[in-house]
Amino acid sequence: MALTNILGKKSSSDNHDEKYDVFLSFGGVDTRRTFTNHLHQALERADLKTFLDKEEIPPGLYLKPELEKAIKSSTASVIVLSENYASSTWCLDELVLILDQHKKFRQIVIPIFYHVEPTDVRKQQNSFGEAMAEHKKKMEAEADVEKKRLLTEKIEIWKKALTQDSNITGLEVRDRLETEYIKEFVKELCKRIRVPVRTSLPLLIGKEDAIEYVSSWSKDGSSNTVDILSIYGMGGIGKSTLAKYIYDSYCREFDRSIIVKDISRKCVGNINGLLGLKIQLCKDISKASSIEVHDVSVTYNKVLIVLDDIDSIDQLDALLGNKRFHEGSKIIITTRDMSLTERCELLKTKVEKRHTKYPLEGLPENALVKLLCHHAFNGEDLKDGYEEVSEDILKYCE
Repeated sequence: MALTNILGKKSSSDNHDEKYDVFLSFGGVDTRRTFTNHLHQALERADLKTFLDKEEIPPGLYLKPELEKAIKSSTASVIVLSENYASSTWCLDELVLILDQHKKFRQIVIPIFYHVEPTDVRKQQNSFGEAMAEHKKKMEAEADVEKKRLLTEKIEIWKKALTQDSNITGLEVRDRLETEYIKEFVKELCKRIRVPVRTSLPLLIGKEDAIEYVSSWSKDGSSNTVDILSIYGMGGIGKSTLAKYIYDSYCREFDRSIIVKDISRKCVGNINGLLGLKIQLCKDISKASSIEVHDVSVTYNKVLIVLDDIDSIDQLDALLGNKRFHEGSKIIITTRDMSLTERCELLKTKVEKRHTKYPLEGLPENALVKLLCHHAFNGEDLKDGYEEVSEDILKYCE
C-alpha cells in the first residue's frame, strides 16, 4: 500500500509556508516536561527554528496535517526514543514519514535513545515489544473490517520503521548530565545541518551600508523566478566576506541553500575542477543521493546560491545554466569583472529575472583605523607608541 494511504491524504500542496530547521518527534508522556522540553529550549536559544507539538495527541488513524507539513518542511528530524515512544500510534506514524523523507530527500535524521537500548528498538523487545503487542491486540479486537486491515498493514510498517531507525547512527543518553549532553548535541546538530550560529558571523567593520543594501535585496520578495546580485570590486576588498555574511544570515529563509567558495582557485590547473563543482552543486541543491548532471536551475525549490570568486564566463554558464529557477530564488555572485555576469547565458534567456550590481569600495579612514586596531591590538584604540607605524601601514595598504 502507498505511504500516503497509510499515513493519510497527501497535502494539497508540497509548498509549505513554514520552514523549520528541526522537527522533534517524542513520546509526550515520557519527556514532554523534562528532556524534550530542555532540548527544545536549547535548540531555540541556538537560533534553530524547531517544531514541537505542544498538544497531547489523542489516538487516531492519521497524522494531523500540521504535523505532516512540519516534517516535510524540516531540514532535520530528531527522534527521542523513550520507554513509551512506541505506545503512541502518532509517534510511529511520524517515524514512518520521517524515514521516508530521509530516504527520498536526504533529510537528516538523528535518533536519541533516551534510557532505552538500541537493541530493544531494533528487535521490538521490552517496552517496545509490549507496545507492539498491544497494538496487535487492538487490531485483532477491531470489529470494522477496513480499520482492521489498515491497522494490520500499519503494524508491519511500524516494525520495519523501528528496525530501520535503530540502524541509523544515534546517540544514547545514559549516565550523563542531561544539560551537558544537550549542549554538545545542539552544537553538533548545527554543524550537521550547516546552520551558522549567529555569534559566528564574520566581523564586517565599516561595511554597514553594504550590509544594509544587500540585506534589503535578500529580503525583497520578488515575482521573478530568479534575482541575481553581482558584488564586484578589487581583490581583497571584502566581497567574499560580505557574501558569506548575507548567506549565513538568510540561508534558512530558503528551501535549499548552498555557497560555493573560491571557484577560480578550485578551477585553476584542474581539468575536472569545474565539473566537480557543478556535480556537487546539483547534489546539494536537489538533496538527492544521486543525480544526473544538468542545469542546477531544474529544481522545484526556492534556492539561495552564492558563487564566490567567479573569473570566467564558462564558470557562470556551467554552474547556473540557462533554465528557469523557482520563483523567489536568489543568486549572489562575487567577481572582480562585472561584465561576466552581464554576458552569462541565463541573462540572455526570456526567463523572468532581475540583475542588480553592487560595487564594493574601500573603507573610510575611521573604519580603517578600527579594523587595524581590532586585528593588531585586539581592541578599538591605537596603543601608545604605535601611531606612526600604524599610519604607515594604512598608507601602504590603502
